[in-house]
Amino acid sequence: VQLQASGGGLVQAGGSLRLSCAASGINFRSYFIGWFRQAPGKDREFVAGVGAGGATYYADSVKGRFTISRSNAKNTAFLQMNSLQPADTAVYYCAGDTRVSRPAYSAEYSYWGQGTLVTVSS
Repeated sequence: VQLQASGGGLVQAGGSLRLSCAASGINFRSYFIGWFRQAPGKDREFVAGVGAGGATYYADSVKGRFTISRSNAKNTAFLQMNSLQPADTAVYYCAGDTRVSRPAYSAEYSYWGQGTLVTVSS
């Protein structure tokens, strides 16, 4: 099982990035996929999640700016991030599991990607 996050980089405040989470070794369409982030010196926090049926969940801090989606045909989940702010600077991780009842809890996820760094300059 492998989840590979990509798409991070350096962007100015107000800019956009699109992260991807490519999955292999799993029946992707059956998996709940979540995005988490961890800023330096802070705990890992939930960003967004998308269920197998397409239901989406967001942290209050990103609602209206970030959009999570998935392509089962491509075994990939996406996180479109708009209106980025310096506070969004973090390493972003994707995670997955078949049974996620509490999307915001990292312990619900068995599989994790390696993370991709997003840096937003002011």
